[in-house]
Amino acid sequence: MFEHPAALAGAPVNWPALRRILVVRPDNLGDVLLTGPALAGLRAAAPHARIDLLASPGGAAAATLLPEIAEAVVARVSWQQIDGPTGQDPDPDADLVAELAGRGYDAAVLLTSFSQSPWPAAEICRRAGIPIRAGLSKEFGGTALTHWVPAPDDGLHQVDRALHLLGRLGVPTTAGTLHAAVPAAGRGHARAALAELGVPAGPYAVLLPGASCPSRRYLGFREVAAGLGSRLPVVVSGPAAEDELVRSVADGLPDVHPLAGALDVPGLAGLLADAAVAVTNNSGGMHLADAVGTPVTVLFAGTEDVDQYRPRSVPAAVLRRPVSCSPCRQFRCPFALECLDVPPADVIAAALELVAVTTSEVSGVEARPTGIPVP
Repeated sequence: MFEHPAALAGAPVNWPALRRILVVRPDNLGDVLLTGPALAGLRAAAPHARIDLLASPGGAAAATLLPEIAEAVVARVSWQQIDGPTGQDPDPDADLVAELAGRGYDAAVLLTSFSQSPWPAAEICRRAGIPIRAGLSKEFGGTALTHWVPAPDDGLHQVDRALHLLGRLGVPTTAGTLHAAVPAAGRGHARAALAELGVPAGPYAVLLPGASCPSRRYLGFREVAAGLGSRLPVVVSGPAAEDELVRSVADGLPDVHPLAGALDVPGLAGLLADAAVAVTNNSGGMHLADAVGTPVTVLFAGTEDVDQYRPRSVPAAVLRRPVSCSPCRQFRCPFALECLDVPPADVIAAALELVAVTTSEVSGVEARPTGIPVP
């Protein structure tokens, strides 16, 4: 297969000589967690480099869980804003350019999903004087990227997409499993919250009913909470903005405890890390459970291609209904969320099977990884 003559036209990158690397992923928390394997590869290839992350305010919360990242540069970048600029500023990223220029980066690695272009970020990095700028793209965009790697197949998992970029740039392949280092303070905050709720010692389940948009939110979480609550304690959690949602799931159910707004991201990581199982939507919570090693049952909406985002590091059950309109990538479903028309009894059964795997591992009995395939 022939590639564009400009592909990989830059000189080979001398990774061990680099001292300051910027990884660009200004997306949501889950997207940042998916960069973990790529960050591990960069750390191995450039052992003496400081690695910073250019992140959105939401994504930056994950930076404290990824030990490879020294600091998050937080910005609401213009090319990620859906509604467009609200003012008349002809150069909304000028302050970011100035900040990046002052940090003296040797290289920028631009990580994108299949539907995103690296070229706006590459131009910002070019203006900031970053000499090495690498990214994936289907199309040629000039010299904004010094190391343009033709994009792989759209269906590749987001972890493998990032590893593909680095592999083409001479970085040895690393394990494609997610990871997160749960701070001791985060684990302590989670345990204190459980004690305040009166959750007894032993296995418990975590339900995260929220998601970044309504089209990803399963509507049967209350029934799932009731069913699981008859077998083990259940904690229903989310940020303060989801307090009403969390209470609508948990209030009045025996052994089901609402916990909204009490934990930051490290605290939520601690809560998940000690759980026997998590039940989530296709959300940052799914990736966080995957990264801290907690088996997860996922209600995966038809908004995205499952194979690009599915959990890959822990036993997992991915549940959804096949529909002709998927992947739709809509924020609000124009129909009746048929893709998430999964009986609560099926969700409960899948979660309890994963609990059995977890408790068998804890007791030393050989456990069988489990999963429910997506049709």
